[in-house]
Amino acid sequence: MDAFGIDLSPAMVETARREHPGLRFEVGSMTDLELADASVAGLVAWYSLIHIPDEEVGPVLAHFRRVVRPGGLVLLSFHVGDESRLKTQGYGGHAMKVHVHRRQPAQVSAWLDGAGFTVEAQMTLSSAESPLGGILFARRRTDSGRRAVGH
Repeated sequence: MDAFGIDLSPAMVETARREHPGLRFEVGSMTDLELADASVAGLVAWYSLIHIPDEEVGPVLAHFRRVVRPGGLVLLSFHVGDESRLKTQGYGGHAMKVHVHRRQPAQVSAWLDGAGFTVEAQMTLSSAESPLGGILFARRRTDSGRRAVGH
């Protein structure tokens, strides 16, 4: 399997390269994936959509659909809830300014459906150490069209 990673942060890419020298990591953005159409068998977005505003999720999922081959898989994770907040401190106390958006699994499922994916499994996790998290496993539909989803 030719697994690789893409991250917006050059520092995160450098860390990934150092920690996993046998894998390929590139700086890039899920809002403009520089990958060929239908070029990947699967895609994992692990707590990354949490930084995308609601109005931009559809275009990001359209990029996911474009690069994932028909029948290919997508695994998404996200914080569950209904609010957005500005995070000003990162791990290790580093100053930052990023928005964190919490969403309901039904909303994320509807967005996936509208983008041409079928949700095959859903899980909600919680623990004493972390807030409620959602995980969705979806497959790109092989039909050429997308379903219209009302919001």
